[in-house]
Amino acid sequence: MVAYLLESYSVSISRACRVARLPKSMYYYKNVRDDSETINKLVELAEKHPTEGQDLYYSRIRQQGFQWNYKRVRRVYLLLGMNKRRKVRRRVPARVKVPLIVPEQAGDTWSMDFMCDVLVNKRRFRTLNIIDDYNREAIAVEAAYTIPAIRVTQILERTIHEQGKPNCIRVDNGPEFNSKEFKDWCESKDIIVQFTQPGKPMQNGYMERFNRTFMENILDAYLFEDINQVQVLADEWMEDYNYSRPHEALGGITPNLYKQLNCGDIENSTEFPTSPQFQQQ
Repeated sequence: MVAYLLESYSVSISRACRVARLPKSMYYYKNVRDDSETINKLVELAEKHPTEGQDLYYSRIRQQGFQWNYKRVRRVYLLLGMNKRRKVRRRVPARVKVPLIVPEQAGDTWSMDFMCDVLVNKRRFRTLNIIDDYNREAIAVEAAYTIPAIRVTQILERTIHEQGKPNCIRVDNGPEFNSKEFKDWCESKDIIVQFTQPGKPMQNGYMERFNRTFMENILDAYLFEDINQVQVLADEWMEDYNYSRPHEALGGITPNLYKQLNCGDIENSTEFPTSPQFQQQ
């Protein structure tokens, strides 16, 4: 307003400030705070991880070595209007919650489940998602048009070759998991199959939470032209999920770092705890 009066009328700064009811000192005040770097970083994170919120952005920022405190990140976050929630499809919440026991060591218990979606040409596809209950690590996300029981065992064979064999696999009562092929294969590998009760998905709560995150970040976030696009994006997302994305249930650190901290082999890690309650200044 003062600038407009000075530009449009031949008046002094003092008079322009009086007309605008603005203290003269405020006209001369120069804000020394430069938030450009913080803004750029938040915009970058929002473009790359559009479904995440302030706390995860803050954890990622601290993980990347920036020393901005929580209040500063929150102020800029609100300034940019990032607190406005995006509309996404939501699952109906489970009515019954059954507590899960966290395994005492990595690789002891895996959880496994299917998800479905469609390509832009309306062709349906599925993903087989496998996680380690110990540290919520994404063990595998396999995308295909069909995944029968024999394909499930093939995926598990490959995954066990890469990760080692679990003692137990938790699944629902889907036909692939109830099939003779799957049960015989698990018996041959000396793997216990733990079935959840029908209608109680939260008995496999770790898997349900993982599926929700995968849906928000991949299935709901992109339009897929072919199955290869699904697999490529799923693989990229798994890398970020396991090695870069802070996990609230793990105290704000990544699944990879959690396993290193609790199973040794931490000397070569470049990750550090990032939970906001420990990082605020």
